[in-house]
Amino acid sequence: MATTGNKNINAKLVLLGDPGAGKSSLVLRFVKGQFVEFQESTIGAAFFSQTLVVNDATVKFEIWDTAGQERYHSLAPMYYRGAAAAIIVYDITNPVSCPTCSHYISYHCHEGNPNMVMALAGNKADLLDDRKVAAEEAQVYAQENGLFFMETSAKSATNVNDIFHEIGTLLPGSNLLNRVKNDHAPCSGDCISVCCHVFLLIVLTLYLLACSEKTTTSSAFTEPRWDGSHG
Repeated sequence: MATTGNKNINAKLVLLGDPGAGKSSLVLRFVKGQFVEFQESTIGAAFFSQTLVVNDATVKFEIWDTAGQERYHSLAPMYYRGAAAAIIVYDITNPVSCPTCSHYISYHCHEGNPNMVMALAGNKADLLDDRKVAAEEAQVYAQENGLFFMETSAKSATNVNDIFHEIGTLLPGSNLLNRVKNDHAPCSGDCISVCCHVFLLIVLTLYLLACSEKTTTSSAFTEPRWDGSHG
């Protein structure tokens, strides 16, 4: 369980994955109950919050939806820092989407909380006819890397709330971004620390975006090739 008693918990969570995997759609479905068919790519990162009741605790997720483009990968360690949980999202219709999850798991090994709750989400589960990654294959991959696994669909809302709820049940007290606080606790230094952290991330994201705009005209992102085989 996340905690016991009538308590509030704040937990930072990061969403990771390749462009087009559906990270933004997943968090929008969870936070707002909405699905946008043609979702614009995230620039740098986007911040959301949502509250769930888990057993007899109230868990407030502070969610960072990170951009999947390669030029933003250098920002990932900053978003990882202080996180209690992470969801690595891949597209079940893209055969190269799941293998690249190793890249994001390596972030956890070097930058993440060693007790971080890690989940693997096989998104776009509504597109079964277009499936390229078997659920059994992803399940084995998750077990080998210490993640728990669910297939999700932001479009149909399948397992979207479930994966966040499961994370909430797995959060140990030592894994939380902020201390457990009662309903009437005054704002402490933790609150100020979070605000400063968010401000710095926004400044760094805007700086990186400005730099990337200067070089976009002379460079292009090359997608990995897929030879058609699938192991």
